[in-house]
Amino acid sequence: MMTEDRREVMPRDTNELPKYTKGAERVLRAASELFYREGIHAVGVDTIAAAAGVTKKTLYDQFGSKEALAVAYLRRRDARWREYLENELAQVPAGGTERILAIFDISGRWAIDNSDKGCCAINARAETDDPENPIAAEAIRQKKWLRDLLEQLCREASVADPAQTADSLMLLYEGGLVTMGMGTFPQPFAVGRDAAARLLAAS
Repeated sequence: MMTEDRREVMPRDTNELPKYTKGAERVLRAASELFYREGIHAVGVDTIAAAAGVTKKTLYDQFGSKEALAVAYLRRRDARWREYLENELAQVPAGGTERILAIFDISGRWAIDNSDKGCCAINARAETDDPENPIAAEAIRQKKWLRDLLEQLCREASVADPAQTADSLMLLYEGGLVTMGMGTFPQPFAVGRDAAARLLAAS
C-alpha cells in the first residue's frame, strides 16, 4: 500500500501506460527484448513481428509505427524502474541524506538484473540526432524526472542549494549508469555513492 510519504516524494509526471491487447503485449515484449539487446535502429519491424508471432499488420494496427513502438518500450521499462524505485525508497526513512544515497544503492541492485547493456534511455537517445524526435523526447523526459526527484529529496533533507546539488548528483548517477554499461571498472554505483556522500557532507 502506498503511503502518503511516498506520494509526496515522487515528482508528479505522467507515465500512465495504456492497456494493451494480447497481441500488442506480444509485440511489445518482443520489441523490448530486441531493442535493448540490438538497438532500435538495428531492428526492423519484420524481425519484431516474427519474434512476436504476429503479422506486420498487427504491429502497425496496435502501435501505428516503429517509432511509437520504441516509445512504448521506453515507457514500459521506465514504469518498471519507477515501481521498483518507489518500493525500495519506501524502506528508507524520509528527511535525511540516506534517502538520496539510497538511489545509488537501489540503482546498483536494479542494474545487475536489468541493465547489463546500460541504460535504455541513454542508449535510445544516442541513436537519435533530433532532440524533438519522440524517442529522444521520451528519454529526456525520464532523465528530467529523476533529476527532479533528486532535487525533491535534497529539499526534504534540507540540503543547501538543492537545485545545484541535484545537478551534481545527477552527473554522478549518470556516470554510474554509463560505467555500469561499459564495464569500465567494478561497482560504479558504489563509487558514485561515496562521491555523493562527500558532496552532501560538504553542502
